[in-house]
Amino acid sequence: MKSSSCRLSVNVNKIATLRNSRGGDVPNLRQYTNDIIRYGAQGITVHPRPDERHIRRDDVYTLNQLIKKINSSRKKKIEFNIEGYPSKSFLKLVATIRPDQVTLVPDPPDVLTSNAGWQVAKNEKLLARVLKFFRQKKIRSSLFIDVLTINSLDLAALSRLQPDRVELYTERFAKDYVTKSRHKTTMIYKKTSQKIYALGIDINAGHDLNLQNIRFLLQSIPEIKECSIGHALIAESLYLGLKATIKNYLSQMRRMRHAKLDQ
Repeated sequence: MKSSSCRLSVNVNKIATLRNSRGGDVPNLRQYTNDIIRYGAQGITVHPRPDERHIRRDDVYTLNQLIKKINSSRKKKIEFNIEGYPSKSFLKLVATIRPDQVTLVPDPPDVLTSNAGWQVAKNEKLLARVLKFFRQKKIRSSLFIDVLTINSLDLAALSRLQPDRVELYTERFAKDYVTKSRHKTTMIYKKTSQKIYALGIDINAGHDLNLQNIRFLLQSIPEIKECSIGHALIAESLYLGLKATIKNYLSQMRRMRHAKLDQ
């Protein structure tokens, strides 16, 4: 089975969390982000939250300037992806930064991490208004969705809304990957992804992906264009080293022709 090429966007929230746990500027988020790009990552993701418990508002501006500076001397552009709930303050931030992509999540302010996909049909009016705003700003949009809860009404709403992409919430895939349910769960992801892709909407993926499961996911769903990975990548870097970890991800995600699914 042929697998498509997929871009790696590294979520640097965990670096900011480590810095904030001690105060000061160690580890230095800007330097780490610069090194992550230098080691081969093709994108940077941040998810600023209202309480600024990891990425702070000023971090978003700092990283935006860093990526612009790097891109000024590169042929292959590094993309900046900002995740968040579409509150007024978030929309204002995105409009000012104008990232390459904004990923909308339905998170309440106090949630520990993203843990649900959009109920698309139920929130269609809100999403339609926000997606129109992003189109006017020429910012690529992505909606965080859970293939295990999405239904026919949600798919119909997606068809009407036409976001540029959806991001598959892959927590269940990651949990079931190490169980006998691996193939059954992956097939659910695959079939739903194909339905969404048939609507003219591209596919991203993120949450709990790691070096053990990412290749299987990409072989199963070759339509995936981008994976956003943070927690596992940073944790694995503690063992492998940051440079080696980035290179391992790129190796797993590189185009593979006629690759067979792992058994």
